[in-house]
Amino acid sequence: MKNSVRVRAHVYIGEDEMDKFHGYVKSHTLTAFLLSVGILCAGLSGSRMLRAQSASTSPAAQLEGAMLADFRRVEVASVSDALEELTGKRMYMTHRMHPIFTTKFAGFARTVQLKKDEGNMDPAALSGMLTAIDQGTTDSVYVMVVENGEDIAGMGGLMGTAMAARGYAGAVIDGGVRDVAYLRKIGFPVYATGIVPSTSVHHYRFGGGQIPVTCDGVPVNPGDIVTADSDGVVIVPRAKAQEVLALAQQLDFKEHSMYAVIEQLKSIVDAVKKFGRL
Repeated sequence: MKNSVRVRAHVYIGEDEMDKFHGYVKSHTLTAFLLSVGILCAGLSGSRMLRAQSASTSPAAQLEGAMLADFRRVEVASVSDALEELTGKRMYMTHRMHPIFTTKFAGFARTVQLKKDEGNMDPAALSGMLTAIDQGTTDSVYVMVVENGEDIAGMGGLMGTAMAARGYAGAVIDGGVRDVAYLRKIGFPVYATGIVPSTSVHHYRFGGGQIPVTCDGVPVNPGDIVTADSDGVVIVPRAKAQEVLALAQQLDFKEHSMYAVIEQLKSIVDAVKKFGRL
């Protein structure tokens, strides 16, 4: 009897625990179900977001991105030659325009002009310059013209940091640049006509943004292609971009093919005759 009671008691206790267990399982099954539904909804929402982001990248934007990628692969010297052949114009900047480190980039011009205004105490004199930076997007190239500004730093580390954070391809300054050590540290490429420690504050004011400018002798319109490498900087008018790119690619191919032929024939004369490129 004692054994049977113990057995029955054990059974009763087991049934009571089983009831608790079933309740536990039901509760956690419901939790797991709700969690699965949540994960599914999140996945569907993420898919919708990805589709929306993909849809927001228009075919035109995709073509522009592909075009810039091609300009980054072709040599700037070939771009310069193609422009001269097609337009009869010099669209390269002079030997005065130097990079702060070896680089290669291409992007769309975002123009800014600074006008000389010595001794001005206007705290908003350069605010337009800063706003212009914040309005730029990925693949922008900051093209700044500082009036008589070879010994004035048109930009420095703070502006370079903002441009880098916004995905700018680089900057071209017809004027000076400072904080060069920091710009090199963050890897933001800048071409300028000089390296100087001076400031534009109290000496200049904002003269306009997204306007036609002449940078180191070359006309630049907002949206033009700015392409740069170790040979210098070239501006490609937006309307001519595809035509210039196609010819520059042909010139590049010929030139790169010629190196091996010159080595083989030991003659540049014969190679030029064969390819018609110099």
